[in-house]
Amino acid sequence: MNLRFWRRGERSPDVARPPQPESNDYSESPGTLPRATIILLSLGGGAAALFGLAAVQTVAAPVALSLVLTICAHPVRGALERIRVPRGVATILAILLVFALLAGFVAALLIALTQFTTLLPQYVTQLEQIGQDFAAWLEKIGVGAKTADTIITGLEPANLLDFVAGLLGGLTGIVFSLVVILTLVMLMALDATYLPTLLSQLRRIRPTLVAALVGYAASVRRYMVAATGLGLLQSTMNFIALVILGVPAPLLWSLLSFICSYIPNVGYFLAIIPPTIFGLLVGGWPTAIAVILVYGIINVIVQSIVQPFLVSNVVALNQTITFVSVLFWTPVLGPVGAVLAVPLTLLVRAILLDADPNAARWRPLTGDIDEAKGIMKATDADTRLQRSAHKRERNERKSSARKPAPLPDELPM
Repeated sequence: MNLRFWRRGERSPDVARPPQPESNDYSESPGTLPRATIILLSLGGGAAALFGLAAVQTVAAPVALSLVLTICAHPVRGALERIRVPRGVATILAILLVFALLAGFVAALLIALTQFTTLLPQYVTQLEQIGQDFAAWLEKIGVGAKTADTIITGLEPANLLDFVAGLLGGLTGIVFSLVVILTLVMLMALDATYLPTLLSQLRRIRPTLVAALVGYAASVRRYMVAATGLGLLQSTMNFIALVILGVPAPLLWSLLSFICSYIPNVGYFLAIIPPTIFGLLVGGWPTAIAVILVYGIINVIVQSIVQPFLVSNVVALNQTITFVSVLFWTPVLGPVGAVLAVPLTLLVRAILLDADPNAARWRPLTGDIDEAKGIMKATDADTRLQRSAHKRERNERKSSARKPAPLPDELPM
C-alpha cells in the first residue's frame, strides 16, 4: 500500500525540494505556539497574578517591604562576620538594627500625625474660607456648582480630621502590619544565613538565574542607599527652610518629604501641597510662594535631576519605566507599592529578562544603555568628522572661486 499520503513531509529523491528560508532568531520552530498567542497568554497570566496580589494587598505589601529590608540589612551581617563576629550574633545584630529603624520611623510617624490632628483645628476657619474661594474660582472657570461642592466637601477640615483619625484609630491594622514585617524580617534574616551555600549549589545548574538574583540584590541595595541619602538631605533642607519661614509642623512636612523621596517624579507634588497650604494660612501668599520656591529649588534639583540620574546609573532603569512603575505598582500594593516601585520593577526584570539568556537582549530597552551610549558617541564623532571635512571642502571651493582670473598678459605663452 502506498503510504505517501500519510507521510506528507517526505518526498522522493527525484522530486526537487523548494528552497528553504534561512533560519533566524525570529522564526518559530515547528510545534510551538504562534508568537502572538504566547504574548497574549503571558499578558493574561501577568494580569491574573497582579489581580491576585491586589486581592491580598494587606499581606503582599508587608512581604515585599520585608524582602527589601532584609536585602538591605544582609551586608551588615556579612561585615560583622568578616570581623570575626559569630554568625548567629551577627544575624541577631542585623535583625535588631532593622527593628530599631522601623521603631524609630513608626514613632516619628505617629508623633507627626498626632501633631497634625492637634494643629488642624486651629485653622478651621481659614481652611473653610480657602475652600469657599476655591469653589467660587471653580465655578468661574466653568465647573458646575455640584461638582465644585463635591470637590470642596472632600477637602473640609472635618473630613481631613476623620481621615487622620482613621489612620491613628486603625491601631489593629498598624500593629498587624508591623508584627508581620518584624516577623518576616527575622525569619528571612535567619534563612539568609544558608543563602550563599544554596546559591553556590544552584549556580552549577542555573548560573544565569543565580547571577540575576545576585545582581537584583546588589541593585536594590544601591538604589535604597542612594534614595535614603538623597531623602535625608532633601528632608533636612526642607525642615530648615520651613522653620525659617515659620510654617507650622515642620517635622511633619519634612517627614512627608522624606517618605515621598522614595516615589520618583510623583513624590515632589505630594510633598509640596500641605506645607504650601499651611504657609498660606499663617503668612499669606508671600509665605506660600516662598515655600513653593524653596521646594522647587531643593526638590526639583534632587528629584528631577539628581535622583533620575542616579537611578539610571545605579539600577539601569530609564526614566519612563521609573515613572510608569509608580503608576503601576500603587494600585497593586497601595502606598507600599509606590515607595517600592523601583525595587519591584527590578525584581520583574530580573525574573523575566536577566534570568533568561534569550530574553537578555531586551534589557537595553529598560535602561541598560552603556553599550548604546558608546555606539552613539562613536557615531557622533564620525558625524562631526564628516561635517568638518565637508566644511573644509566648501571653504576651499569658496576660496578658489574668489581668486581673480589671470590677465591676458599674465597667461603663459
